Amino acid sequence: MHPAHTRHPNPVISVQPVVLPAPGRGADLQVRVSAPAAGDGLPVVVLSHGHGCSMRHYGPLADHWAAAGFVVLQPTHLDSRTLALPATDPRTPRIWRYRVEDLVRVLDGLETLEKALPGLTGRVDRERVAVAGHSWGAQTAGVLLGARVLGTDGEPGEDLSDARVGAGVLLAAAGLGDDLTPFAVEHLPFMRPHFATLTTPTLVVAGDHDRSALTTRGPDWFTDAYLHSPGATDLLTLFGAEHSLGGISGYEAAETTDESPARVALVQRLTTAYLRSALRPEDTSWKEEASAPGAGAERLGQLRSK
Repeated sequence: MHPAHTRHPNPVISVQPVVLPAPGRGADLQVRVSAPAAGDGLPVVVLSHGHGCSMRHYGPLADHWAAAGFVVLQPTHLDSRTLALPATDPRTPRIWRYRVEDLVRVLDGLETLEKALPGLTGRVDRERVAVAGHSWGAQTAGVLLGARVLGTDGEPGEDLSDARVGAGVLLAAAGLGDDLTPFAVEHLPFMRPHFATLTTPTLVVAGDHDRSALTTRGPDWFTDAYLHSPGATDLLTLFGAEHSLGGISGYEAAETTDESPARVALVQRLTTAYLRSALRPEDTSWKEEASAPGAGAERLGQLRSK
């Protein structure tokens, strides 16, 4: 399916929670499934949420992508506030790996997830799959795209990339571990991404006002995935955007510190175009957006490409 540009997008149908058995995880995996009411050959986007969020967050992205012709799958990771895992839980030190395993479990369970949404069976193109994530979710998604985590010896860890994934979108992704604060080094040892092995086509989105207490650097830290990854072909820098990138984590979400409907609309439009073209090379949506952005887009952000 080549999703058509239209003023009136498809109505979206969602079901939650769809439960996937997860032996050894301590809790089965809950997933939200969203898809357009009409259309066939629908590509898939697996969306990994930021710390503390859940499958109920990121409506501005999930709803938009589904209306544009994607099946959007949103797992709830173990760090979600809805699960209330105490810091002393024995799974806590390994939660970053559980997160990656959650995304793989979603891909393994595509048939089950497809059947869970009435009318979706037979309409999904399982050969066209992307992953996306925001904040910690961006690091999680990045691992499936080929990024690795540096060990204490400074060497890249295990390759956990997934050949089923053909494209990615990383939103406010943490940068290089060399620039972590001492607190982050001590308490977040997994936050040391190695981007040189990330070879899957990827769009990186960063805010030029995004300042994190985890790094000694400024907002440019969030562009590292683009600067150091051969697969990250494009970078969208949003002017004035902080970590919520205008409010992508939810409608009127309390954690949004830089609310901007126009900024969110730009993220919606450009990520949709990128995913369409990355998953279907004959699609010209991204080429059109990159060469002639919509009116006013130049005031909201800037695109760079390799």
